[in-house]
Amino acid sequence: MNKISKIFYGLLFVIFFAVILFWYEIYIPNDLFTGKIINYKAERGLGDDEIAVELQKQDIIKSNLFFRFYVIFSGNHGKIQAGNYVLGSNMSVAQIVEKFVLGDVIKDEITIIEGWNLNDIQNYLFEKKVCNKEDFLEIVARDFSNEFIFLEDKPKNVDLEGYIFPDTYEILTGESCEQIIKKTLVNFGKKLDYKLQEEIIKQKRNIFDVVVLASIIEKEVITIEDKKIVAGILNNRLESGMPLQVDSTINYITGKNHPGALIIDTKIDSPYNTYKYAGLPLGPISNPGLDSIKAVIYPTESNYFYYLSTKDGKTIFSKTLDEHNIARAKYLR
Repeated sequence: MNKISKIFYGLLFVIFFAVILFWYEIYIPNDLFTGKIINYKAERGLGDDEIAVELQKQDIIKSNLFFRFYVIFSGNHGKIQAGNYVLGSNMSVAQIVEKFVLGDVIKDEITIIEGWNLNDIQNYLFEKKVCNKEDFLEIVARDFSNEFIFLEDKPKNVDLEGYIFPDTYEILTGESCEQIIKKTLVNFGKKLDYKLQEEIIKQKRNIFDVVVLASIIEKEVITIEDKKIVAGILNNRLESGMPLQVDSTINYITGKNHPGALIIDTKIDSPYNTYKYAGLPLGPISNPGLDSIKAVIYPTESNYFYYLSTKDGKTIFSKTLDEHNIARAKYLR
């Protein structure tokens, strides 16, 4: 074998060894069978080098050098996303880098309940440690009409009450309060789709008034059938000039949860007092679900003007005040 052949085979051996080493370091986990699991927080602004060193110190990877090399080699330099991650020594470097680049962070869930008002949501998000109370109040008071077209007819002096769509949301570690609020608004826009918005326009109504009525209905009755009938009743009252006289609007003012408003409370001077002032209240009183919104858009027309809920949850409808008073004496004794 001549000198050139020896050099060639020597280089071939080195290349083969380098490929095997690269494959071993990148695709074979540090501990394949009894992997160590950690919660690792990739701080915002942390570089590939720092992350590599920390992961090697915690025995998650074999070599920080090969980690850094792979990040550059795979074209992912600068693409690692901040957040909390579940990592294990039974994961390869390639799997870990992919997890960082995809932002596959630890997720949490929050659930906004239908009928909650902003105060309920504020307290809930504070307890879940995802929103500071002061930040929440500042954010829901902002004007987002330039980002969400359905907010264009909302008066500027009214906050986002009614538009925080009730649903279960997946949130990421470190996600800001503003990002969470915007998620609920995006969801509102998806649920109040083009077909529903077109129907509102066809009826010569606006979204804000629909949301206000839906927020009332959400607090008044439970089933979709009852909601549609009550929507028709409230329309009858509005068209006749009769005050809505809805107990849930009084509870919104007082913070109480009485099934029937106290007479003294109906005298409170507030733009939300539907006993004192005819027409719709200043704004929504809760955050309604889709059934309540659809009930307002597609109400059941009737000659009813009155309704009450019995102790077992049944709704009784009446055409006249006399019929209503008889029902009150029968079902609310």
